[in-house]
Amino acid sequence: MNKAIRLLILLFVFTSSLGSGLYAQHLSEELQLLITEAKAKNSSIKINHLNMEQASIETKTARNTLLPKIYLSGSYTRLNDDIVFDDDTQNLLVGTQKLLIKEAIGVPFNAPFPAGIPLTDIPPLQKKNILKSAVDVDWTLFSGFQVSNAIKASKHKHKSLEIANKLEEDQVVLKTIDLYDKLGLAIKSEEVIKSMTQYLEKQDKFVSSAINNGLATPIDRQKLSLAKQKLATKKLEAQNQQKLVIAVLQQYTGAAPEFLDNLRPDLLPFAIDETMESKKRNEINALEEAELATSFKSKMERNNFIPKIALKGHYEFIEDDLSLLEPKWYVGVGTKWNIFDGFVSKLKSDQTKIEGLKYREQINETEELIQLGITMAQLSLQSAKETSLMTQLEVDLAESNYELTNKQYKNGLTTVSEVLDALTEVEKAKFDLQKSYYNQRKAGIELLYAKGLLTF
Repeated sequence: MNKAIRLLILLFVFTSSLGSGLYAQHLSEELQLLITEAKAKNSSIKINHLNMEQASIETKTARNTLLPKIYLSGSYTRLNDDIVFDDDTQNLLVGTQKLLIKEAIGVPFNAPFPAGIPLTDIPPLQKKNILKSAVDVDWTLFSGFQVSNAIKASKHKHKSLEIANKLEEDQVVLKTIDLYDKLGLAIKSEEVIKSMTQYLEKQDKFVSSAINNGLATPIDRQKLSLAKQKLATKKLEAQNQQKLVIAVLQQYTGAAPEFLDNLRPDLLPFAIDETMESKKRNEINALEEAELATSFKSKMERNNFIPKIALKGHYEFIEDDLSLLEPKWYVGVGTKWNIFDGFVSKLKSDQTKIEGLKYREQINETEELIQLGITMAQLSLQSAKETSLMTQLEVDLAESNYELTNKQYKNGLTTVSEVLDALTEVEKAKFDLQKSYYNQRKAGIELLYAKGLLTF
């Protein structure tokens, strides 16, 4: 490819833009699949989901505080004897019964009680065999705004955990892309070595012919053999690096080894517009939600002084075993007003307010660190772009130098050592170019993450 055309292509890649950020559709399908599987396998994300479920249950628990609570109960009790009135009271009740009968049949007050008229036994206050079955209802009608504030606090806590989970997912995305690119770099390194091996094979044929014609010495062949051995060693290192990265990817994503073995990542840099505006980072959103949660929790604790209103009801299913003093059912409404609790509620509220102030300080500090991170990422990306341009020029120069040196060697104007040195420079420059692509992709991803534009 013409040198000028290469530079134009690189400049086009570096100056084009993805718009407002890097989205899933800008990545290869295989990389998207790896990211999805890595998220599904990540233990921290799973734990965050469980924490979110707990927060949801807390919200439901707070909301259900205002629902009536219904209890069924049953019991059997046997006393040593019936509970009855004392003798004097029983005699009084019997005498009263006689007077009422006399009055009913027209017998004078002072006359003796007529014989043969039965009297009703005085029932005991409580029989000794007691069988009970009842239903009770407790219903909080007004909680003094504690329930509403508890619901709001738990909702914001859930939102904070949800955003924190997105932060964990972003870290998974960053690591998966980096591992994917490292695999691409290892594969490209092996490809560079293979191309260098082909150069050496051609050079070996020429040297063998030159030796036969007395134009080269066996030492030249030995030098070529040593160069081949060095390349073989580097090729083995590149293959081992591939195996290691694949092993890490398999452990991190859970993807099938067959799928990972067939990956061929492309290291072309992402096209990124450095002037695009930043979005509010999830770190800030999570802290703000946590701050709101503490605010409503503080209100809930402070509202402990507001009167609470509740309803209570009771109904007995078995009436026969009730004592003479027990009702069959009752319903009541009552209030509870905490006038003074030793400043406990106020101190709890003040403690929660301080927690909210701590979150505010974390927000301010995080905003400063994010801005610093954006600046550092922009500088890294600019440096990586310049390095890629410079390295491409080095590749062109090294290839031109090799071609010239090779021609000189074939014309007997230089040695095979200089040819091998020139070939080594080509190898180094090509590898450095692939590494510069890797560094540029990494710097671009870090800038998008710093600006809150890494969206998946």
